[in-house]
Amino acid sequence: MEDASALVDAFTGTIAVFILPPPEFDPEPGYPEARVVINNVVEALRAAKPRRVLCLSTIGADARQDNLLSQRGVMEEALRKIQIPLTILRPAWFIDNAAWDVVSARETGLIHSFLQPTDKAFPMVASKDVGRLAAKLIREDWTGTRIVELEGPSRITPNDLADSFARVIGKPVRAVPVPRESWAELFRSQGMRNPEPRMRMLDGFNEGWIEFEDGGSRAIKGSTNALAVIAALVANTEA
Repeated sequence: MEDASALVDAFTGTIAVFILPPPEFDPEPGYPEARVVINNVVEALRAAKPRRVLCLSTIGADARQDNLLSQRGVMEEALRKIQIPLTILRPAWFIDNAAWDVVSARETGLIHSFLQPTDKAFPMVASKDVGRLAAKLIREDWTGTRIVELEGPSRITPNDLADSFARVIGKPVRAVPVPRESWAELFRSQGMRNPEPRMRMLDGFNEGWIEFEDGGSRAIKGSTNALAVIAALVANTEA
């Protein structure tokens, strides 16, 4: 996606284009990495002129406070200016992020949660449901720009994730919060150079300023629950 001419070739002659921006978890200030991709995508869409565009964005893309997800807000703003029918799909936090917890749950009976408090219910969704809805949306006809929010069948607490692990693994599992004051040092020890955007994203979920419009009352609800996702994640690590 850093090659605009290749994108033009890929987009030319298409009815619809699906944009899945590559994730950048440790961006430089101002999100220059994302802006390179955005500029190339916009240039290619203007040249190829597909009939419609579906972009995978995220909950929090419209947050007023700067955070890691603001990169998607920049993408949304750029795509709105092209004058091609645009659907922006904003899914919730992926339940599949619990893949990082499989080993810890199995070996220690703990999952370490940056989402806090552990009894707070957060909007989450299975990536499988994102794919299903995207496949449906891209086949539809529409005009202008529409925003579609997506979360799972019910909101999920970190404790719920731990309970799902316990049911799948067959032993007690508990969610423990990772202290906020340890985040910067921890993320830097993992190789991050600029952990602030990621930390602010987590603050946004925990403090409630990363949220769907109207608290998700108008969000489409997926059908895949946390237990199904956790069971698949555990099975995949055992294969």
